[in-house]
Amino acid sequence: MSVVGTAQLGKRTKDLIPRLKPADIALIDHEDIDRVSADGLVASGVKAVVNAARSISGRYPNVGPRIIVQAGILLIDEVGPSVFDAVRDGETVVIEGGQLFLEGAPVASGTVLTSALVEERMEEADETLDEELEQFVTNTIEYLDQQKVELIYDPWVPDIATEIRGRQALVVVRGYDYLEDLKTLMSYIREVRPVLIGVDGGADALLEAGLKPDIIIGDMDSVTDKALLSGAELIAHAYTDGTVPAAPRMEKLGLGFTAWPLAATSEDLALLLAWVKKADLIVALGTHSNLVEYLDKGRSGMASSFLVRLKVGTKLVDAKGVSKLYRAAAPAWQLLAVVLTFLLVVVVVIAVSPSLREIFTVIWLNIRFWLGI
Repeated sequence: MSVVGTAQLGKRTKDLIPRLKPADIALIDHEDIDRVSADGLVASGVKAVVNAARSISGRYPNVGPRIIVQAGILLIDEVGPSVFDAVRDGETVVIEGGQLFLEGAPVASGTVLTSALVEERMEEADETLDEELEQFVTNTIEYLDQQKVELIYDPWVPDIATEIRGRQALVVVRGYDYLEDLKTLMSYIREVRPVLIGVDGGADALLEAGLKPDIIIGDMDSVTDKALLSGAELIAHAYTDGTVPAAPRMEKLGLGFTAWPLAATSEDLALLLAWVKKADLIVALGTHSNLVEYLDKGRSGMASSFLVRLKVGTKLVDAKGVSKLYRAAAPAWQLLAVVLTFLLVVVVVIAVSPSLREIFTVIWLNIRFWLGI
């Protein structure tokens, strides 16, 4: 079967996804395609995905390729980095079997990942997961000593204008099931009105839900200009040497920001900010909590996350738990509707029952007598 489409190239999948259209063929260079990237590719509706790297390297059972293939999207694996030299954005390409053609000439060749082949490679990756876990734990322990002083003993936290003390805080990260979880929390957000903290692309998730982030934290590489210009307070994650990767972009947009140098992830910073600023409760949505999720993010250890979660743990709850435990109070208009319905029923019953009419006439006359009217 031949697939014809417009080539769109991007070595960073998350930067490519916003540019994709249903008629496109996405050319990526993404080893171990993660779940969030796969969801984005599927949502874009592309005809096919051509990966220069290995979609499943075997380090761990990443589910991204399974999501893409199950959605009926053709996935060509490991065609090699030279495809980025052979093809340009906007050119029409043809896929036949595992080959990519440009103007009738083959320019790249790889393996078609079928569902059966994906499952086979996933099973092989499952067998090596214990080794990856051991390495992950080793890396975490090695870095714990370096980060514990900075993260445990009164870390510096920037001053902010947004008042968090005494309020609940919702930290939104663009992780697993973040859109679905955000939808289920809308009644909670409307009633409790927590401080909304978007971590990079999490700020765009809030905007998509019709909400405005109060604070945006991150290195600002996966958040849109629209979100940055929404009026939220901006905290740019900086390296410990003071370098701020987001500075050129922020200056280009004419936006003021606060730099926060700390050896941790951006979502760690968001949790730490809410905790230090005395939030009553911290609700984490889309944050990473298990080995596969951390490996999907390209992290070889979780020293900072381990320490931060130990620190804020007494106030931290997962969004899924909130959605299950929280029950919104009935709106006033619903209560009024119930009362009016009850009164209507009473009036109708009285109108159709002569005996009840006589009883209510006597009651009304007595009321008038006691009131002197």
